[in-house]
Amino acid sequence: MTFQFKIQLNNILKPPVWRRVLVPAQFSFVKYHLVIQSAFGWENYHMFQFSPNGFGSHPVIRAPFDDGEDDDFIDAAKIKVEKIFKEEGQKFTYIYDFGDGWEHKIILEKILADKTMNANCIAGKGACPPEDCGGPWGYSNMLEVLKDPTNPEYEEMKEWLGLDNEEEWSVNNFDLKGTSEIVRSI
Repeated sequence: MTFQFKIQLNNILKPPVWRRVLVPAQFSFVKYHLVIQSAFGWENYHMFQFSPNGFGSHPVIRAPFDDGEDDDFIDAAKIKVEKIFKEEGQKFTYIYDFGDGWEHKIILEKILADKTMNANCIAGKGACPPEDCGGPWGYSNMLEVLKDPTNPEYEEMKEWLGLDNEEEWSVNNFDLKGTSEIVRSI
């Protein structure tokens, strides 16, 4: 089986940032995490978790932490996507970077009979915010700074983003072909 998911970044609306991915049912949640990282353009620098409704909901699926805490979680490397996702329309939450708090709403759109070996990104919209920009509120601030060349933080923000003088950050920038190639390599 292959699952078709729509994954949308919460609290980013203009434009919304979402990806539609195909994921083999036998993928572990660690591989699913890597699919999401690649589809959105995240760099896999931070911790992550899957859960039904975000923090405080169970089951929590994540990688073990090195802090010695033995809380209640399912090891993401030891559970397959098909063990959690059972029916079309089912929703789940993926959180990346607990400091910035990037929450993604996952919807299982379709369960396909096709058995695939590789994931794929088949659609999407919107540029993913850069790593460590401060979550949805930091990203909103970043966009405000970049709208105003007279803002005292403007030049520093462009430098932090690695933008040349003539380059601009585009909230609509999404390369489906390039993203699909990266996702298929997982």
